[in-house]
Amino acid sequence: MLEPTTTQLRNSLRQTFRERRKSLSLGEQQEAAEALLEHYKTLPITTGAKRVAIYMTNDGELSTLPLIDFLWSQNIEVYLPVLHPFCDGYLLFVSYTKDSLMLANNFGILEPILECHKICPVLELDIIFTPLVAFDEKGNRLGMGGGFYDRTLEFVSKRNKCESNPSFNKMADVSTQQKNAPTLVGLAHDIQQCLSLPTEAWDIPLPYIVTPTRFFNFTHNM
Repeated sequence: MLEPTTTQLRNSLRQTFRERRKSLSLGEQQEAAEALLEHYKTLPITTGAKRVAIYMTNDGELSTLPLIDFLWSQNIEVYLPVLHPFCDGYLLFVSYTKDSLMLANNFGILEPILECHKICPVLELDIIFTPLVAFDEKGNRLGMGGGFYDRTLEFVSKRNKCESNPSFNKMADVSTQQKNAPTLVGLAHDIQQCLSLPTEAWDIPLPYIVTPTRFFNFTHNM
């Protein structure tokens, strides 16, 4: 009998963990969303953040609605991912306010209507919260399979690795050091954790993951 391929294993895990998170009751989802908000208030990595990219909850993902309301109350700018209209497979991050006009994209997920002056370049964001289907003990992330975040954040991940290198400050010019890369943080339910995920070369591991009960720091793996 042939061993399953990496793609087959990933698709099987994707289905399993999607079903797990969708099995949570409305009450459990609300409790998890409130716990996420309390985590945000205490995490040192969020201190001083002024521009935060986040996502609209879909398919049983950890709800971000209470956190978004809190960010607005603190005058923190909120941005949502929008499918890039010209570069297939990539995302743009567009300003999201209480007055934003929204449209459903090809996946049925609500996005702010795309207006060029409301786009925030990725390197000008302070934090990017990403959804995920599953994660493991090394910070590997399994997404929905479209690769949108992996493509969009590839440069961010490489830059973070450079900045963690002691020689980076010596090699980089002043203009390069003026703005650090945004902090990447995955959001997930506790039941989305597994021991180990099969990975592909293009996968971007996350330095931090937040669940309703825990904060994971994987920077030592990078």
